[in-house]
Amino acid sequence: MTEYTIRLLESPEDMINAEELQRTVWPGSETDVVPAHLLITVTHNGGIVMGAFVKNEIVGFVFGFPGLEFLPDGPRPKHCSHMMGIHPDWRNSGLGFALKRAQWQMVRNQGIDHITWTFDPMLSRNAYLNIAKLGAVCNTYRRSEYGDMRDELNIGLPSDRLEVDWWLNTSRVERRLGKRARGTLKLDKYTKAELQPLYSFGGGNEKRPQPPENLGPLEGSLLLAEIPSDFLALKAADLTLARDWRYFTRELFETAFEKGYLVTDFIFDQVEGRPRSLYILTDGEITLEDQD
Repeated sequence: MTEYTIRLLESPEDMINAEELQRTVWPGSETDVVPAHLLITVTHNGGIVMGAFVKNEIVGFVFGFPGLEFLPDGPRPKHCSHMMGIHPDWRNSGLGFALKRAQWQMVRNQGIDHITWTFDPMLSRNAYLNIAKLGAVCNTYRRSEYGDMRDELNIGLPSDRLEVDWWLNTSRVERRLGKRARGTLKLDKYTKAELQPLYSFGGGNEKRPQPPENLGPLEGSLLLAEIPSDFLALKAADLTLARDWRYFTRELFETAFEKGYLVTDFIFDQVEGRPRSLYILTDGEITLEDQD
């Protein structure tokens, strides 16, 4: 892999470059671009803006800012990671993981142990990074979090999101980010234990699978919930089908979270030449350490 560097972005020139990168990553909607002046304000007020560079050219960035979460015993600080983008030529290169790891180090140095962010639950690669690689967990589903989005990746669908919790000082996270990182899971671990996915795809073909007509009961300590592995390709081919999947998974996650399940892992695997993408949901009575 080509060598890259990661550093803090602080100058106006840095922020202008990060602004331009957004237009490449999320084309089609100028109103969704976070402007350079706001990025500067964030970094001057406790926020963190970091960039990944190859030969002095920015190819990825991540930024977030301090926030508050309100608990029964009062408010406590957290870091809200708002956006990460990787240039299309550098996706699947490991830069996203490297940027998040750098963010993990910087936020811990601020004395904060909790980062939250949102992502589209239908995007397998994002789920794989956030849940499987980084060790975040989730039990919060947000309907239409950003309203009607107009960029090319999001247009036409409700902007439903999962909000993840990244507990920075847990052994769960440290084992994923340390020098001897925990390997990601394969589907055969569960099939050998005779644990099958909650449902089968309702029809269609490999590239355009149909969601089940009914969710069915959610029972057991572990659940496997499969989604299409390439949702963006499915959406480009059939927007109506993509909406059906959005509403089905909305019901799935909202029902599971209400019953006390958490998203604790994600499988992104090849089985008999076919890509498979499955969420692992764990009953809340089982400790997260049991699922490490």
